[in-house]
Amino acid sequence: MNLLTVENLTKSFGEKLLFENLSFGIEAGQKVALIARNGAGKSTLIKILAGEEDADSGRVTMGNDVRVSYLPQNPQMDNQQSIIDYLFSSENDLVKLLKQYEELLNTPLPDKEHLNQVVARMDELQAWGFESKIREILGKFDITDLNQLIGELSGGMRKKVALSKSLIEEANFIILDEPTNHLDITMIEWLENYLDRQNLTIFVVTHDRYFLDKVCNVIIELDNQTIYRYKGNYAYFLEKKAERLAVEKSGFEKVRSLYNSELEWMRRQPQARATKPKAREESFYALEEKAKQKAETETRDFNVKMQRLGGKILELNYISKKFGTQKILEDFTYTFNRGDRIGVVGKNGSGKSTLLRILMGEIKPDKGKVVKGQTVGFGYFQQEGLPISEDKRIIDIIREIAEQIEIKKGSMTPVQFLSYFNFHTDIHYNYFSKLSGGEKRKLYLLTVLLQNPNFLILDEPTNDLDIETLNKLEEFLLNYEGCLMIVSHDRYFMDRVVDHVFSFQGNGKIKDYYGNYSEYSRLQRLEEKKTKSDRQKTPEKSYKKEKISGKPTYKQLKEYESLIGEIQQLEDEKSALIEMMNNGNGSPDDYRSWSVKVGELIRLIDEKTDKWLELSVIIEGNE
Repeated sequence: MNLLTVENLTKSFGEKLLFENLSFGIEAGQKVALIARNGAGKSTLIKILAGEEDADSGRVTMGNDVRVSYLPQNPQMDNQQSIIDYLFSSENDLVKLLKQYEELLNTPLPDKEHLNQVVARMDELQAWGFESKIREILGKFDITDLNQLIGELSGGMRKKVALSKSLIEEANFIILDEPTNHLDITMIEWLENYLDRQNLTIFVVTHDRYFLDKVCNVIIELDNQTIYRYKGNYAYFLEKKAERLAVEKSGFEKVRSLYNSELEWMRRQPQARATKPKAREESFYALEEKAKQKAETETRDFNVKMQRLGGKILELNYISKKFGTQKILEDFTYTFNRGDRIGVVGKNGSGKSTLLRILMGEIKPDKGKVVKGQTVGFGYFQQEGLPISEDKRIIDIIREIAEQIEIKKGSMTPVQFLSYFNFHTDIHYNYFSKLSGGEKRKLYLLTVLLQNPNFLILDEPTNDLDIETLNKLEEFLLNYEGCLMIVSHDRYFMDRVVDHVFSFQGNGKIKDYYGNYSEYSRLQRLEEKKTKSDRQKTPEKSYKKEKISGKPTYKQLKEYESLIGEIQQLEDEKSALIEMMNNGNGSPDDYRSWSVKVGELIRLIDEKTDKWLELSVIIEGNE
């Protein structure tokens, strides 16, 4: 069934044309991703589909009985509203009923008659499965105090609350603009699994390539105001796009060959001769424009010349830091070596950005010493705040840094440099304030790279960047010879560019894992499993033994087999409780205890499923 149809959609801002005559459709059950460069109009298109903005022309048609839920990239929220009021501000009867139920549960002495009426209505609508789903979502995003005001939340927590609202609304079509921004990796992986198993239609803009691979089954690419559609996940998209580009390149070679021959013809014709065939002359100029447009994008690889690093780079000696009672770092020691490529991971609020700011001297440690080598030149990309004047032109921002950008093999002009990173010549003289959010972050990142640093510190550099820019940034970093330290939730990015990982364990502890993100994740799962299963044994001896052999023990095999039955038993128990709630035979106190029990069962199922997955990595890897 065709759920949404877009016909001849056109949108521009002033003289800037975002897209023209776009047409595509989305069928029920499809999980569609939109991929495009920064500034191409992804967020604008999403707003038009969600009914938040009007197109200049064209039509968007929704199918019958379509209920839309929309997560904007930067949600507008009332600071005076409580979380519970925001989450349940919906015209959906089921959502409004759940709000009444949650408010009664959070009241110390609820009106029993009112509670009985609400419970009876929930029985009638068979709402208890929906109630347990809400508890799962809120629990995963650490949303516990529903009476807290929106104005008291951090930017990341506001995004989580907005994402939770888009998931709990009883919609069958969800529109998500960069849903993984501000989520830590554990939350992203949960969101992937949740969306993958839901019978929903999804339209999403995201730069998270593992998310695209796991969740999406249709990719729509908006390139040069043209729509390309790929029925498959991100890996399939890469394969088919490479084939398309190869065909286009072959076509361009023909254009260039024809242009060269026509150029010779033009040169042979006398300038004053009026008999030159007019049609052929006009055709030549059209051909010339096409050839030059393509040539603009074929600039050289960008690799800055960096200052030489001396023997001493950076030393952290027994660094400690805490805010109030929260320990961020405790006796952390590390000596940076030439060529270090470190990824930093951990839960939101664990102190990753604090570590970077200590390195930069913006925050002083409570204890310990930071020793910086004399030859170190930092390049620091901060997660928040773009220190660029809004009233400057793009080309001037680059020229203030360098009139000629020195690279390993020659140099680039500011125009070539901007074009390489997909800032088309048409916008080089636009003001910074006119750029999209993604374009602003990209330009800010480029100003950091242009400083020729030999020690790069990047705090969430991938947020809001388009995938093509991410690929170019990755290529740059793979060829970068200085030290590199990156905080990022982008697993694909971390897998490509880092070779060991600082993991914030909590309570001030940081552990160093050698390998990329996937290797770190595998080792962490093994360690979590060993902590649980070997608690009564000598951990060090057991760890060394597994590190040598890597083979599953008899106990692990038995545990792996028993977990399947345990998980099924818990699922049956959860289903039975939900059925009891739907039958309407309990008292208000029964419903309260059953509801809590369902939440506990969901937690146990997740815990045992994680353990089963950890064991499967060991067992299946030795088959």
